[in-house]
Amino acid sequence: MAQRIPEETIEEIRTSADIVEVVNEYVQLTKQGRNYTGLCPFHGENTPSFSVSSDRQLYHCFGCGAGGNVINFIMESEGISFIEAIQLLAEKTGVSLPETIAAAKEGNDSGHQAMLDGHELAARFYHHILMNTNQGQEAYDYLLSRGVSEDMMKHFQIGYAPAQHQALTALLEKREYKLAEMKEAGLVMQSESSGEYFDRFIGRIIFPIQNGKGKVIAFGGRTLTNDGPKYLNSSESAIFKKNETLYGLAAARPFIRKHNLAVLFEGYMDVIAASSAGINTGIATLGTSLTEQQARTIRRNSEEVTVCYDGDEAGITAAIKAATLLEAEGCKVRVALLEDGEDPDDFIQKAGPERFKQEIIEAAVPVMTFKMNVLRRNKNLKNEGERLAYIEEVLGELTNIQGAVEREHYMRQLAEEFSLSLEALKHEQSRLYRKKKRQQNENVAYESAEKRSFSFKETKLRSAFENAERYLLAHMMNSYSITKTVEKEVGAEFNVEEYAALAVYLYGYYGRGLEPDPAHFIHSINDEELTRLATELAMIEIPDHITDDELMDYMKKIKNYPKWVEIEQKEKEMREAERKNDVTTALYIANEVISLRKELTY
Repeated sequence: MAQRIPEETIEEIRTSADIVEVVNEYVQLTKQGRNYTGLCPFHGENTPSFSVSSDRQLYHCFGCGAGGNVINFIMESEGISFIEAIQLLAEKTGVSLPETIAAAKEGNDSGHQAMLDGHELAARFYHHILMNTNQGQEAYDYLLSRGVSEDMMKHFQIGYAPAQHQALTALLEKREYKLAEMKEAGLVMQSESSGEYFDRFIGRIIFPIQNGKGKVIAFGGRTLTNDGPKYLNSSESAIFKKNETLYGLAAARPFIRKHNLAVLFEGYMDVIAASSAGINTGIATLGTSLTEQQARTIRRNSEEVTVCYDGDEAGITAAIKAATLLEAEGCKVRVALLEDGEDPDDFIQKAGPERFKQEIIEAAVPVMTFKMNVLRRNKNLKNEGERLAYIEEVLGELTNIQGAVEREHYMRQLAEEFSLSLEALKHEQSRLYRKKKRQQNENVAYESAEKRSFSFKETKLRSAFENAERYLLAHMMNSYSITKTVEKEVGAEFNVEEYAALAVYLYGYYGRGLEPDPAHFIHSINDEELTRLATELAMIEIPDHITDDELMDYMKKIKNYPKWVEIEQKEKEMREAERKNDVTTALYIANEVISLRKELTY
């Protein structure tokens, strides 16, 4: 974009957008001391290492190193440019952009925006057909028969695609959308023979699928006849990735955050039906098994998850797989029990919303209890062979539980139910665990050099001079007077190259007459790695004031380090000369060491 946004406008937007509020739209944050913590949205983790400072208006991940101000966060989270991030934040904060920039926004990333606009138009069109026309009457009546009230149809923006091949296509064309782009968006299809465009969804109940910000990005369509597949989803596009999207998340997120609980279903109708039972935390996958990315998204929004899948064999298998993925992401998981062949929607139709809430969702059991119930199915536990097989299978599952207390809890259940020795069960479970570990070790012959290198870097201790440089820079970001003193005494003679570069940036920042403001300073850095480093240093907890003695001590450590390195090298050379009985050289080097020591600042 040729136009430039004035610096004062950027600064107004940055200071108007509270980083805690913005980040909380993407990450479940918890207050911890002066800062807020959560799971990093930029890499997978089970233990929160992502920190947001309300005071400094900065974020930093101590795991992957991501960091910066609110603008950097939006750029990384949305995968958009600086200009686009400013435009998005301007909308959030209500700050007006210059007319030239606002006008240019219409053309910026026009393909994606056209896709979003096309989906929004299609959603309104389908919803209107369902609610207000004879064409949608059959679908409307069907939904009512399934317990979906008119209010629920409106809330979930359910629609109907008429049984005409070009109903939506004609509307899009009339509104001057490029049909080639709408094909890429998954709204229309094109005949290979004639090249003619036609609707993707025909004669289906339509369920809009939204992204995390509530924008319609795709549709799910359910047939009212036996023609074609029962459910049909939009094809993947630049704005829709099936394996990353969760149905209902945008609407459910506030309730999930409030209750710290998400209820995971298999389909749209389950989510919609559950809402009639007052369950507003329902979300669903899109006709596929839960993925790691989806599990990670759920964990960022909630610590606790109840999995409520169909009661058939496929649903049970999928529930266990989902629970395993969610536990690997650090979720506390429970599983709702449905009878064989039942699904949540059917149960609600048969027994009513209140019983579903009380008997299914609130009665959900821990994952291990669910697995034990599954393992008991189709087994005659009065038969010795089947009983022993069941006990062996349960003990095998217990090897996956890390908590000793939880393992013993289930072993005591086995011991009491089958009149067995607890010690014997512990011994057998320990044997199975060792066997499992041996198999794992055989499968993993070595760790990659890259991983070993990363682990080393993460655990190494910093030297005194490096800590001095880090803490000094942290103070400099908050104080003009400290920076001027350091500039005079140390200049750019920091021993770590990146720290020296940050010091030079700071000298220039204050040289332009700007006030101390870590977030504003970080915004002025045009190097991504230095931005991350500056953010890390700005998040260091430092006292509001530093004494002159402390300041001098930091600077002494920095200035003395090169001399100590030289002294160490000279002493090494002196020992080598002594080993060779070269007394003259040894004495000469000894005098050099004495001179160097005199130059040290104390």
